Amino acid sequence: MFKKRKASKTPHDDFLDYLLKEVEQEDTLLNEQIAIDLIFALLFASHETTSSAATLAIKLISEHPDVLEELMKEHEAILKARDEGESGLTWQEYKSMTFTHMVINETVRLTNIVPGIFRKAVTDVEIKGYTIPAGWMVMVVPAAIHLSTDKYDNPLRFNPWRWEGQELHAGSKTFMAFGGGIRLCVGADFAKLQLAIVIHHMVTKYRWSVTKGGSILRKPALIFPDGLHIEISKKQKC
Repeated sequence: MFKKRKASKTPHDDFLDYLLKEVEQEDTLLNEQIAIDLIFALLFASHETTSSAATLAIKLISEHPDVLEELMKEHEAILKARDEGESGLTWQEYKSMTFTHMVINETVRLTNIVPGIFRKAVTDVEIKGYTIPAGWMVMVVPAAIHLSTDKYDNPLRFNPWRWEGQELHAGSKTFMAFGGGIRLCVGADFAKLQLAIVIHHMVTKYRWSVTKGGSILRKPALIFPDGLHIEISKKQKC
């Protein structure tokens, strides 16, 4: 595909066109192999992670009626506060979804969709008597923190209320689902927006129950060997 697009003279005005133009620049850091790697990375980062998180959120909410009840209260309050009940979600409504963001954070903390984060040491780094030499590649495993009893009370339990009163929109040394610092995932806010929209429509418009599947394997990314089958029906308007 890359070679065909490179040979084509037809503009598409998409991400691949942008990459091709960048590769041709004299002062660019990109080459063709890096550009191809970016395409595959984009597919994983923009689709696999978000779709997996949405599936896991539906599964976990289904298994915890108290979480579903709290979500319904939050989202029904949003609908009642509207001048027009059928209008679309606004940015202000999205930002008001405090418990929804707690659910999203807890979902990605518990499930650890991204198994590892790679960083390169640019200088020698001393950690607890060990030296990581400059130039070495380091693999950070978020699950080691997210599932640690030193950092989280009962870490294997799905408990969105553990995020009450905490910062919900940033990474930290104990929450790395979207990375952290200057390398925080560029798509973090967009991914959370997508998840919040899915949750909003599911809890306000539909009822559902899991009928089959739901088992999870890591190879190394999360996969659902039997899928997650749900029976869904539209809520009747009062």
